[in-house]
Amino acid sequence: MSDIVIKVENISKLYRLGQVGTGTLGQDLNRWWAKVRGKEDPYTKIGQVNDRTKHAESDYVWALKDINFEVTHGEVLGIIGRNGAGKSTLLKLISRITAPTTGEIKAKGRIASLLEVGTGMHQEMTARENIYLNGAILGMKRQEITRKFDDIVDFAGCAMYVDTPVKRYSSGMRVRLGFAVAAFLEPDILIVDEVLAVGDAEFQKKAIGKMKEVSTSQGRTVLFVSHNMGAVEALCNRGILLDNGVIEFENDDVREVVKKYLYQGGDDTKKPVEWVNAGNQYDSPYFKPLRFWLSDKEGNLLNMPVRNDQEMYVNISFNVAEIDSALAISCWIYDDEEQLIFVTQQTDTHQFLWKNINIGKNHLCFKFPERLLNEGEYRIELAASLYKRMWLIQVGKEHINIFLHIHGGLSESPRWLQKRKGVIAPVLQWK
Repeated sequence: MSDIVIKVENISKLYRLGQVGTGTLGQDLNRWWAKVRGKEDPYTKIGQVNDRTKHAESDYVWALKDINFEVTHGEVLGIIGRNGAGKSTLLKLISRITAPTTGEIKAKGRIASLLEVGTGMHQEMTARENIYLNGAILGMKRQEITRKFDDIVDFAGCAMYVDTPVKRYSSGMRVRLGFAVAAFLEPDILIVDEVLAVGDAEFQKKAIGKMKEVSTSQGRTVLFVSHNMGAVEALCNRGILLDNGVIEFENDDVREVVKKYLYQGGDDTKKPVEWVNAGNQYDSPYFKPLRFWLSDKEGNLLNMPVRNDQEMYVNISFNVAEIDSALAISCWIYDDEEQLIFVTQQTDTHQFLWKNINIGKNHLCFKFPERLLNEGEYRIELAASLYKRMWLIQVGKEHINIFLHIHGGLSESPRWLQKRKGVIAPVLQWK
């Protein structure tokens, strides 16, 4: 038990919707009297949590409900979930920025938090003054802060502006300074929210490296919230998934938690792995698409995400009323930044191997090469033409799309546990 540095017991947080304040004097008295008797708040709806997709049933909502977990010394805990799941509220409670409605949080040691741009920074004060102020708040002596001062300024990259008021900094500069102060002033517990996303790629890499150093070589505890699953996997050794204010899943293997989050869809809408013609759309006699979908080798719809070493097929079923030998059916594969990765069509092989197109219903498919695509989300667009004569379904215009989400399976190597650099991630045989 002595290794436990954070203990969260039955934490709940209640917010009132729509207005600031707790209501009338009568409501406050009733609430106080219920608390004295150990009763529930009379104005809360039992079981109503923070599901932002539904209309509120009362003026109050539970941002968090009955949260319990422990964090041990030197552990790096990743907390993930959709927007509105309660992640930032939980970190504010642990940081003692706000108090829980019910429950108790026990923490041992100094806590440094970086929860939003400019956290802990006095806007009228210079970077130099803010560094000494934050160190004093953490209970450090002036000599200790002076010893760390140059490292903080160098990491933040603000040497030229160290005597400039923070209010004149860009959001990225404020984040760099805030993180450097939080990381270098030797807190026992470092709490970092998604705020790092404001920084550029180079700074994010430096920040994650520093958090690794803080946790491994210095033995400090880190709580990390991010929507960047690669960063969560690279940094954290344990994970918690929050959903609508409750702990949906918890595991000592952070990859299992990330997988659970991604299978939930992660975003508000799950992108389709199947397109079905609603009627007489694209009613050409040469090619009328009926269905376009991602499947396993038996033709069953795939559940996302899939590993990149998993068998997966793109399928197209279509009707043909009139044969034209110039028919070319193609798929255009884009990454999540809309960069075209490659194009493939049914006439790519030797002409003698082309599959015959018949009058009536046809079905074509192709298999993705295993361990080719990198981790990420891909859009697959269907197109068709009469070769060099006319578009039947024009790429970039008709938008017949399905989506592929790849996570894991990059190789057998323990050194590649997250997305690689580059567009694709082939596994090549070295000799």
